[in-house]
Amino acid sequence: MNISFFGLGYVGCVGAACCAKMGHHVIGNDISENKVNLINQGRPTIIEAEIEELVKEAHDNKMLEATMDYHYAVHNSDISFIVVGTPSSKEGHLNLDYIYKVSQAIGEALKDKEEFHIIAVRSTVLPGTNKKVGEIIAEASGKTRGTDFTVVSNPEFLREGTAVQDYMNPPLTLIGTDSKIAEEKFRELYKDIPGEFISTDIEVAEIMKYVNNTYHALKIVFGNEIGNICKAMGIDSHKVMEIFCKDKQLNISPYYFKPGFAYGGSCLPKDSKALRTLAHDFYIDVPVINAINPSNELQKKNAIDIIESKGKRKVGILGLSFKSGTDDLRCSPIVDVAESLIGKGYEIHVYDKNVRISQLTGTNADFIAAKLPHLHEIITDDLNEVVNCCDVLVVTNKEEEFRDIPQKYPHKVIVDLVRQYQEIDYEGNYEGISWGNINHNPAQKLSLSHDMSTTEF
Repeated sequence: MNISFFGLGYVGCVGAACCAKMGHHVIGNDISENKVNLINQGRPTIIEAEIEELVKEAHDNKMLEATMDYHYAVHNSDISFIVVGTPSSKEGHLNLDYIYKVSQAIGEALKDKEEFHIIAVRSTVLPGTNKKVGEIIAEASGKTRGTDFTVVSNPEFLREGTAVQDYMNPPLTLIGTDSKIAEEKFRELYKDIPGEFISTDIEVAEIMKYVNNTYHALKIVFGNEIGNICKAMGIDSHKVMEIFCKDKQLNISPYYFKPGFAYGGSCLPKDSKALRTLAHDFYIDVPVINAINPSNELQKKNAIDIIESKGKRKVGILGLSFKSGTDDLRCSPIVDVAESLIGKGYEIHVYDKNVRISQLTGTNADFIAAKLPHLHEIITDDLNEVVNCCDVLVVTNKEEEFRDIPQKYPHKVIVDLVRQYQEIDYEGNYEGISWGNINHNPAQKLSLSHDMSTTEF
């Protein structure tokens, strides 16, 4: 396959050399004459393990060349990678001028190219950049996206010092595209690369690098804060975190990484508070750990705001315990939501087959007595009773009996706090707490008639 790389900096040099190693003919393009000359002399533009040998080998085998002529690079390649820098401003915004200038140049080169061309944005950019790049290329070339060219997002996940190994042995290869032609081309391009090939929505691919790196930063800071607490107590922090990382079932796993409602229950609130208190007692500042609870409280507020936005007075809460299959109400976040809504004058009805008021004892009973002293008046184990008398249904856990709510009870407003439904065609209004766009029924777009002029009492 013939490939061009626009930008011969860190990512561009590594990508060009690795693609040549995989047997593709590569043309590098850069506005820097020095970088172009280095590649044409068989020398890399960066210092990086293994890169010097790869560039020399590719050059000697006539699989890698470089030019300042963007027209030549586009016309002699099937895929053009955009790998220019996206520096940050002092405020944290990205400077996309280099991206847009390269897009303009590629568009001008496409004016007189007959073959279908694929442009791949590999630079780190925010969601929406792919769309803008396509618009710039279409305007500059006079051609149509999807017919004459397409733009995909193919983020890189390279670490300095191990970039070549990361390129050739990634945990996964990610493509964001709306073009079957491009997907097939990229499957062919990366066919010899191990790891899962994932083709997804363009915006999903665009945001992944930011999610990954922010989480990596969070892990480092969390580890440091735990280390600081351990040091103050004379505990070996490396032993602590070594054991922590051995748990692949919960600690290092996908289990908790599901956007949704706030956490609750008897353990997480109590134990995270205890660790914060411990740090405070030793005068250890732990801003990340201290921010966990406020963030959790914010998610409760988000749920309340969504429910209030529906403008309906009668709200049915489906599930009161903190998760399915239990009657544990201790620190259940939906209890706080119900308490707040009742205080604002909403008519609340609760369905939970697991919670029997007469059997509540100990901490459970004390918690409910303080939060919802009249719970016995609004809770039932009759699902039909709650659904039929309410306009808004709040799904709080993944009980199996909630899966067919949209089919059995059309034209209701559903607020989903747990992603009970992956994709639906529902005649009523649906909204997820941390996701959207999964209800494809046209009725979703109908405006709601509010029966409450205000939600404050």
